[in-house]
Amino acid sequence: MCHFSVGHPVHRVCIISTDGREIVQSHGGQPGPDTDQYEVPMPLAVDQNECVCVVDMFNRRVKLLSPTLGYIRDVVTSDLLKWKPYRQCLDTQAGRLYVADNEWKDDKYTGRVVVFRV
Repeated sequence: MCHFSVGHPVHRVCIISTDGREIVQSHGGQPGPDTDQYEVPMPLAVDQNECVCVVDMFNRRVKLLSPTLGYIRDVVTSDLLKWKPYRQCLDTQAGRLYVADNEWKDDKYTGRVVVFRV
């Protein structure tokens, strides 16, 4: 699950217990731009190896984490996006990651879908 709120001191991704009462593992913490930080982590996608793709909206990237939430690499970097990533869809069979690259303008989102081979 993603744990954040704009202006909140904690931005992280968590694995929680099956009863939802405990955080088993987490990645992130204080908001920021470093590899172990997030600025609004958004939707998650999990591949066939249980690795996790995380949209980091305000840092304009998509991170790849191990099944235990260790940082592996950025699969999408800010130089590949025009605006901010907002949603993602991972097609594991085709090996493609679809990322909604959007901007907020005139009280609505506009943008495009960018496709990456993963």
